[in-house]
Amino acid sequence: MEREHFSKQYDAELNTIREKLLVMGGKVEVMIANAMKALVDRDSELADRTISFDHEINHLEVEIDEKCLQVLATRQPAARDLRFLTLALKIVTDLERIGDQCTGIARRARELNMEAPLKPYIDLPRMANWTGVMVKESLDAFVRGDEALALKVCKDDQFVDDLNEQIQRELLTYMMADPETISRAIKINYISKCLERIADHATNVAEMVIFMVKGKDIRHTMAAE
Repeated sequence: MEREHFSKQYDAELNTIREKLLVMGGKVEVMIANAMKALVDRDSELADRTISFDHEINHLEVEIDEKCLQVLATRQPAARDLRFLTLALKIVTDLERIGDQCTGIARRARELNMEAPLKPYIDLPRMANWTGVMVKESLDAFVRGDEALALKVCKDDQFVDDLNEQIQRELLTYMMADPETISRAIKINYISKCLERIADHATNVAEMVIFMVKGKDIRHTMAAE
């Protein structure tokens, strides 16, 4: 009976970590969407709210870190549970950095909202939507131990990379044609790079899922292509 009680408690602690990771992931998804909406709708108040939201992400990072370390110290997990906990510690770092990238996007949006639009925003919202899906799917893959979904996220990263390069080429054309567009183009380029980095963080999570499930490290290899 005591062993069964210990096992249920242990499972509950692991489930708490999973749930908190999903909450944190959901919050960064909202930040991605709101930061882009602040830009497209020229809504500086929403940009400010997105920036202030980052403290919740930071708080969750600390909370999950502490819970993982507590379980590692008191339960001495082995095998897959050990991989789960050590990777959870890494994943919260990626999620926190996604929050930082969203904050950067919101700040540039606030600045751009004070100037005349350079061009209609078409590709940036597509990038933001794609990266938001990548973040969600990478966390779903982590919680479910879904290797196939994790591999999909790794492959989807190329679409974001391609869009980022396309946006950079287009902005370069604007800057060459009219030097007065340079300041706005640089800010838009910054936003594009932030979205590209968010996709990279989602890919990091997906690669860690594959390691957790298969015990195989595919970072810096062609395995995810």
